[in-house]
Amino acid sequence: MKQALDATARGLRTFVSDVVDGFFEITHNSFALLGLATVFAVLALAARPDLRQTGEEQLMGWLQSRKPVPEAVEVSDLEPTAIERTTAASPHELPKQQAAVAYWLSKKYRVAAEPLSVLVAEAFDLGKKTKLDPTLILAIMAVESSFNPFAQSQVGAQGLMQVMTRVHGEKYESAGGTLTAFDPVTNMRVGVKVLQECIARAGSLEGGLRYYVGAANLTEDGGYAGKVLAEHERLRQVVAGRAPPTTTPAPRTNPVQVVAPPAAAKPAQPDPQQVALLGDS
Repeated sequence: MKQALDATARGLRTFVSDVVDGFFEITHNSFALLGLATVFAVLALAARPDLRQTGEEQLMGWLQSRKPVPEAVEVSDLEPTAIERTTAASPHELPKQQAAVAYWLSKKYRVAAEPLSVLVAEAFDLGKKTKLDPTLILAIMAVESSFNPFAQSQVGAQGLMQVMTRVHGEKYESAGGTLTAFDPVTNMRVGVKVLQECIARAGSLEGGLRYYVGAANLTEDGGYAGKVLAEHERLRQVVAGRAPPTTTPAPRTNPVQVVAPPAAAKPAQPDPQQVALLGDS
């Protein structure tokens, strides 16, 4: 019995030993085959660059296809209340005469009719309150800034009506400060106040325009008053239903610029303190 058990044990040990030897032999041979395959693959890729490029492209494609897709991120969210600060309105909602003025100015100055509609309506409203012709207010904006609410001249006049902000800063205080010079409606209202003061001081419309442009103490105003009055007359014709051609007038002597040019030799400019001031002597 003992001999039988010993024989069985020896048989099991022999079997396990053979299995282990076979495993190591297979593993050794597999690594050898893998090494040979790698060598052959490297040699093949070195001899065939096109295969290497194709393999790299396929490998990159495989990696990219398994790359996790990042969640979409909104760069900026639109605000549903943005319409509340938009200075624009439909010209179809204006009275017929005002709509005609908005469309005529839009065509002439290449400005959208929607923001012009707000300016036209505001000019007519200011005209009723101040007894000024609304087409005069619009004519000044046309000559001063061509309806660019962000315009700035070389001497610091800003906005639609090119008000000297550093001279008339107190007029913007109730609106929140001088930065509101770039709000179209606020700039219009301040500009109209300045225009009223200038006309009252000069005693006439043409004289008031000379004060407004800062040429009251100069021999001539560069044709400024004439340009404003000519555009005023054209706008009056539009209101009357006789729209004149939309040819752009010649630029004023002191052109409006958004950014002042580098310091260089400049022609003589009016003293900024002379612009539309009633308190000076």
